[in-house]
Amino acid sequence: MSQETVYLKDYKKPSFLVDSVYLDIQVHQDHTIVDAVLEMTRQTAGELVLLGRDLELKHITLNGTLLNEQDYQLDSEQLVIHNAPEQIKLQTQVVIHPETNTMLEGLYQAGDLFVTQNEPEGFRKITFYPDRPDVLSVFTTRVEADKKYPVLLANGNLLEKGDLDNGRHYAIWQDPTKKPSYLFACVIGDLAVLKDRYVTSEGRDVALEIYAIEKDIPKCKIAMQALKHSMRWDEEHYGRPYDLDNYMIVAVSQFNMGAMENKGLNIFNTSCVLADEEYTTDAAIMRVQSVIAHEYFHNWTGNRITCRDWFQLCLKEGLTVFRDQSFSEDLQSAAVQRIDDVSVLKAHQFPEDAGPLSHPPRPDHFVEINNFYTATVYEKGAEINRMMATLLGKEKYRLGTDEYFSRHDGQAVTVEDWINALSAGSGTDLSAFLRWYNQPGTPKLEVTSEYVDGKYSLTFKQSLKANNKYPNLQALPIPVAFALFDPLTGQEINSDVYLFDQEQATISFDVVQKPVVSLLRNFSAPVNLEFDYSDDELAFLIEHETNGFNQWQATQTLLERILLKDHAVTPYINALKRTLPNMVKQDPLLASRLLDVPSEGYLGSRIDENYEPEIIQEKRNALLSALAREMGSFWKETYQALDPALQNEFSQAMGERALKNIMLTNMARQGDTAVFDLAYQQYRSTNNMSERLGAFKVLVWNDAPQAQEVIEDFYNRFKDEPLSLDQWFMLQAAQPNATAQTIQQLTQHSDYDLGTPNRIRAVSGGLNSNPVNTWSFGVQHFIDLAMYLDEKNPIVGSRLLQVLSRWYTLAEPKRTEVKNALTQLQPKSKNVSETLNSMLAV
Repeated sequence: MSQETVYLKDYKKPSFLVDSVYLDIQVHQDHTIVDAVLEMTRQTAGELVLLGRDLELKHITLNGTLLNEQDYQLDSEQLVIHNAPEQIKLQTQVVIHPETNTMLEGLYQAGDLFVTQNEPEGFRKITFYPDRPDVLSVFTTRVEADKKYPVLLANGNLLEKGDLDNGRHYAIWQDPTKKPSYLFACVIGDLAVLKDRYVTSEGRDVALEIYAIEKDIPKCKIAMQALKHSMRWDEEHYGRPYDLDNYMIVAVSQFNMGAMENKGLNIFNTSCVLADEEYTTDAAIMRVQSVIAHEYFHNWTGNRITCRDWFQLCLKEGLTVFRDQSFSEDLQSAAVQRIDDVSVLKAHQFPEDAGPLSHPPRPDHFVEINNFYTATVYEKGAEINRMMATLLGKEKYRLGTDEYFSRHDGQAVTVEDWINALSAGSGTDLSAFLRWYNQPGTPKLEVTSEYVDGKYSLTFKQSLKANNKYPNLQALPIPVAFALFDPLTGQEINSDVYLFDQEQATISFDVVQKPVVSLLRNFSAPVNLEFDYSDDELAFLIEHETNGFNQWQATQTLLERILLKDHAVTPYINALKRTLPNMVKQDPLLASRLLDVPSEGYLGSRIDENYEPEIIQEKRNALLSALAREMGSFWKETYQALDPALQNEFSQAMGERALKNIMLTNMARQGDTAVFDLAYQQYRSTNNMSERLGAFKVLVWNDAPQAQEVIEDFYNRFKDEPLSLDQWFMLQAAQPNATAQTIQQLTQHSDYDLGTPNRIRAVSGGLNSNPVNTWSFGVQHFIDLAMYLDEKNPIVGSRLLQVLSRWYTLAEPKRTEVKNALTQLQPKSKNVSETLNSMLAV
């Protein structure tokens, strides 16, 4: 397979546009026939190039004339037609084999279901087509199959359906909205459906349908409510009503992605649509609501306005992630939502930016685009949009987005188009923010303070780590939200947002006495902040800061000092003693987050050389033990006082459940074995998965006498519930005392399935939550998986190999051992090869 590098600078318009597409997809037991009719118009000079992979071409007709092999050039990647006229009607017939397609791209069979996944380049596995996002067309799709598959779905509106001979039937769908091929979808199978309706702000009566297997339909109700909430939210906040007569979602168990925004027919991983308190955790329920919103919001930011090329992926994804994050702030405490979002950013994107896989949010080259569905594109892309929205304020930001939708509806556009429209609509020049899209790395923001004779000054300096591939790094616009607090009363005396867009600058304030400053409030920019806080000042912010995110950030900064620089633990524990009791009553969810301790993985990502996971683990365990010991009876008293069942709001109940589990964990750390009876009682008495898993974790991770019983009981309760069983696999793989044998037993279990990405991620994700285990026996686990999936499912294989991307920070001899193991790999796929080459280029 070609390893050719694709460059943004080489972009050229397609030589032909597709005015309309007619597809006829006939599914049979051991093959599928796809007939395609493309009506095309020349746009520029050049050959007619149609992309196709793993297609068996049966015949091809151009403007009514059957072509022979001398009329075209065919290889494993494309079909080139010479001397094509200005107007074309091209008819092709191909045979494909979804029943043997393990890569889960194009049209593939998942159990008894046939389903598509075409983003970014899957459509070329269905038929020959100019499979690129800047070719938009009207699709009409006929789907035919045996009647044992009663559901026949495709994008758009249903035009016709009927019966055929030999026990077969068909359905014809038409999507009146022009779209690129990556948004095409069809689903053939035997599924039940949950139905509802929604009337848009324009008066359109929209049929809402969520398809799943029969037993999972009750678990679709939360998703349906989230969908209706999303539709209303997009109307209220962005003025964007829905534009088709129906909106369909299909839940699929074998799916590489979380979900896909195919126009009017979204295809979801079951983990992102099925939600029920008995079977899924509170965090999973929140994720379902967020992903439902994300894919719905793509209808305008991704579908109606799409990407000109795949280098612009951050345009649709970054903007839509920002939109779904804003939506989720309405579902729970806005501060907690921001904490959760930044936690993901710091755990995944910051290490990516600091390592060999670093790239700009808009890359300038790639070998395999699937490798760029990254935290940088999604999460950092969202942060760029948040910075601009913060700087503009709600009113100007809305004017800017209105201008964007007005200018570019129905077009395939670039990041520049977005910035220009936002600038024109808001009346604010945002062109400097293009630098954020085009430069890699996390900026370091150094801030120093000075207080002299009633004047308090803050001096800002920014820098980026040198990068050989990007030698001309420029200063970035950094919105710095800040507040000043009276050191005696704790009252806020000043707050603002300062746009720092130079290499160095100073701002000053007239104050009576030296204040305590809170910087980067609500994480107003994705930067590494360096400010010489004293530990007592950080403890002060934990107690007095009115921004919940920065309260949490103060705990995290203090904890990093304790764990990485051996600072004293006393200021942290004393601040919690003074803060937590009241917060537990007022905002239990935020209280649960203030007890977050940075993970071993995150702490490891902050070390650039001579990293020894065992030392980090030892220090972290010592801190957790000190916290458990010093808080004394607080854990048990709080546990006994909490009752989530009495809370009417989901967010409040979620917070109390999170706290109950934290209290159990800390009681166990105190060494009181009586906690096992409390945990066992919680496990047995609850019908809530968050409470059940919290108790399960305490019992299993501490080798309690009841551990084996709950392992067996959980399996027997949920063995027919794949998403619940994923949690069973993950928690056992994640237990601190897991061994290579533990992982081997899990991967040899009869319910472990290498054909289901969710199950692979459950075990591998659990293992990777313990860096000590990852860098010992886990290295071979990830290498073996990546090599197996290199041929079966290289998208997932590439992502699993990335777990080892920071090998070069390890202390010797482990560093050389891992490098040697990686060097011996000889992958065949573009996905795994590009990832491996980038990892070794340090």
